[in-house]
Amino acid sequence: MIRAAPALALLLALAQPALAGPREESAVAALAALQQSDARLLAVGWRLATGNAAYCSDARPAIGLLLQDMAGYAEPETMRKAAGIAGPIAVQAVAPGSPAEAAGLRANDEIVAIDGTVVAALPAAEEEDWRRLTRLHDAIGSSLAADGKVLVTLFDRGEVTLKGVPACPGRFEIIGGDGAAAEGKRVVIGRKFVGLSYPEDEFAAAIAHEFAHNLLRHRVWLDTHGRKWKNVRATEREADRMMPWLLANAGYDPAAALRFMRRWGPDHGGGLFRKRTHEGWDERAETVEAEIALVQAVRAPDGRADWSRHFVREVAD
Repeated sequence: MIRAAPALALLLALAQPALAGPREESAVAALAALQQSDARLLAVGWRLATGNAAYCSDARPAIGLLLQDMAGYAEPETMRKAAGIAGPIAVQAVAPGSPAEAAGLRANDEIVAIDGTVVAALPAAEEEDWRRLTRLHDAIGSSLAADGKVLVTLFDRGEVTLKGVPACPGRFEIIGGDGAAAEGKRVVIGRKFVGLSYPEDEFAAAIAHEFAHNLLRHRVWLDTHGRKWKNVRATEREADRMMPWLLANAGYDPAAALRFMRRWGPDHGGGLFRKRTHEGWDERAETVEAEIALVQAVRAPDGRADWSRHFVREVAD
């Protein structure tokens, strides 16, 4: 993790709306700012997920679409008006180069149904409820896994069939707070996460670190072997080492992993980098630098690096 957080704190953060309402800024401007951050994260996540699909044993079809649910906001009606929609569900962000973009989907396009199921018929328990949104994303994933496509009905355009392309499994979403975490299926980034201000390749390195935790199934491993400090340290080190591999296959400079660590570490050394569960940032930078050399040594002429063959695990069962 880029910033350590107890499991309960993380669950509470996931339950919070990413936007508190229009009290401090207009709802339209606030929604646009949130969508800009989500779009940046999704664009990087899409490159990482699709670029590494050839090396993920469980790659599956994906369409590069992130939805939003008005029930996830503290003031649903206000945000519905800000998005310019009548119903509860709309597009939040679309990944560049994805099937969703090719189909012409854009932020705030209203979604009426998914595979014939009317989204408004799926109740949200209360305001600030994220569970319906999770069910919708899971439904899209299930449809794509079944036959590689999903039927989306738009309010103003009718039915659009989206065909997926191979991607490593996972979702990338902005939440409240200032940290970054991997929680098994998703990579979640706080709206105030400082890495959002970094150059794209260094921001991508931060996302690659969290994505690596999910791809390497570290949460499951820790559940089995325990979260003793030496175990957490081992998973953090392995995620650090995986960063340049993932970056290379996404078309980024693998050395961005080292630049990220050197930029992040000195300014944030009072946090996770001094915890017993994490090595110091300078040690982590040395580990990353050594791994970059390994990546460069096995890269194919097209720049790809097959981590499924060459990456050495240290916490695998």
